[in-house]
Amino acid sequence: MIRLVLDTNVLLSALLSPASPSAEILSLWRDRKVAVLTAAEQIDEITRVTRYPKLRARLPSALAGRLVNRLRDVALMVEELPIVDRSPDPDDNYLLALAEAGEAQFLVTGDKPLLGLKRHRSTRIVTPATLLELLRRGK
Repeated sequence: MIRLVLDTNVLLSALLSPASPSAEILSLWRDRKVAVLTAAEQIDEITRVTRYPKLRARLPSALAGRLVNRLRDVALMVEELPIVDRSPDPDDNYLLALAEAGEAQFLVTGDKPLLGLKRHRSTRIVTPATLLELLRRGK
């Protein structure tokens, strides 16, 4: 099964836009066609970000809570992350560490600086739309 790290922006985009490529990826995860990796750092980030007033106005807290619970219950939790200092945004280094430790095939993000890296070790860094296209082509 393909192992994915979904950036927090992808997870939140899926909740905010049910017809988006991000939502389609969450649907693949729900149908157990892909495995999603997460870590405590990401759960903390989602919890923090979904409390921002601007986001709370658009995203019901119950929906955000369900996402956090699903990540805790269904995602593959990676406990020990290596130290990585490669991202242009230091706050995103944990995503690269998560991809590395969890042996993810893909890190899916909408973050341009992360996308600019193209790859971290054996993990390809792609947009949601690119991932879906690759999956359709069987890559």
